[in-house]
Amino acid sequence: MNRLSIISYCIIEENAIYKNGEILYKYNSNSPKCFIDEAYSQLGFSYPKFYKMDNLSKLGWLASEILLKDEQLNERYNSENIGIVLSNSNASLDADIHYAKTINEVPSPALFVYTLPNIVIGEIAIRNGFKGENAFFVSDNFDALLLQQYVEMLFASNAIQACICGWVEVLENEYKCVLYLVEKEDRSLNIEFTEAHLEKIFNANAER
Repeated sequence: MNRLSIISYCIIEENAIYKNGEILYKYNSNSPKCFIDEAYSQLGFSYPKFYKMDNLSKLGWLASEILLKDEQLNERYNSENIGIVLSNSNASLDADIHYAKTINEVPSPALFVYTLPNIVIGEIAIRNGFKGENAFFVSDNFDALLLQQYVEMLFASNAIQACICGWVEVLENEYKCVLYLVEKEDRSLNIEFTEAHLEKIFNANAER
C-alpha cells in the first residue's frame, strides 16, 4: 500500500478555528454553543438542520465543512469509498446531561436522538452523501496509534479511498475538535499519516 497522507486538517478549540495551521476565525465566548453558532453564522454556512443538532454534532459538522472546503471528494471518489472515523473521551455525555434535565417534565425527543456519540458521523455523512465505512471510538485520551492503525486497515482492505478522522469532544463548557482528511496521494501539505504527525497536530496549539 502506498503511504497515506494528511491532505488537510482543522482544529477548533479555545474560541478559535485553525485550518492547516493558519487561524481562520476567533471569537471570545464562555459557551461552546455560542461560539459554534457564531462561527457558523460568520463563516457564511447555510444548512437549516444545523440549529437542530446537539453541540457535539454541531462541532464535528462545522469542522468537517471547513476541512472539506474546495476538496470536492464526491467528484474524485465514489460515496461508498469515503469513510469517517471519530473518537472522544465522553461519548454523548453532553447531550445525555441536557436530555436528563427534561425527563422530569416532558422528555425531549429532539435531544434523545443525539444521545449516541456516532450521530455526529451521521450528520457529516448525510450532509455530504458519504456512504463508506465508519466507526466511533471512546477512549480516555486521544489515541493516535489506534486511529492510525484502524484507518490504515480500512485503506489496506480497499474499503475506503479517503477518510475523515479525528477527535470531537464537547462536555458542558469544554470542547475540542481536530479533524484530518486522509488520502493515498499527497496533494498539498506533505504530511505523512503517522502516529507522530497525528499527535503533533493534535497538540499544536499547546506548543504555540
